[in-house]
Amino acid sequence: MINLLVVEDHPLVSEGLKAIFEREPDIHCLGVLATGKDLLSKLQHQHPDVIVLDINLPDSNGLDLCKQVKESHPAVHILALSINNEKGIIKKMIENGASGYILKDAAQYEIVDAIKTVIQHKKYFSQSASITLNKPDAINLPILTRREREILVKIADGLTNQQIADQLFVDVSTVNSHRKNMLAKYDVQNTAQLIKLAITNKLI
Repeated sequence: MINLLVVEDHPLVSEGLKAIFEREPDIHCLGVLATGKDLLSKLQHQHPDVIVLDINLPDSNGLDLCKQVKESHPAVHILALSINNEKGIIKKMIENGASGYILKDAAQYEIVDAIKTVIQHKKYFSQSASITLNKPDAINLPILTRREREILVKIADGLTNQQIADQLFVDVSTVNSHRKNMLAKYDVQNTAQLIKLAITNKLI
């Protein structure tokens, strides 16, 4: 029996995943959590074999959370779940310890296959993610979303995360999450490199 936890804050997605797992005799869902804080608390007294982890949570960045969980619970297999199909994000999740990466447009059988694959200490990528990883690095850079561009412009203007959050009426953790996602998206090491890349390539 494979014991797993689902960390997903969108009810439609989490309910859909629960329905899939309930039909699988070899998979037991220990629970569905909505935040990174809930996951870290749960792991203090439960030991799942697999964690299906949304990389965009309301209180934490999935990239950092994955690394944190693997450092404290190295035996657990983490399967990233996301709508983000950027090569840099996928690679960073794997670098941080994820065993696989599933796009939210994946077929139901892919989710089940992924869980049964990573439990065997093998990597798994949904079809869309696999295609992205196998593409040669394109000359054209990924496109910034409207919100990413807003935040990056304000970062370039010298504003702090808290100042940006106040101006955009969002939580500071949301700004920090966007910042870290952009670093992974463009495969750069720090904010200075990100700003330089953005200005050089006229992204902002």
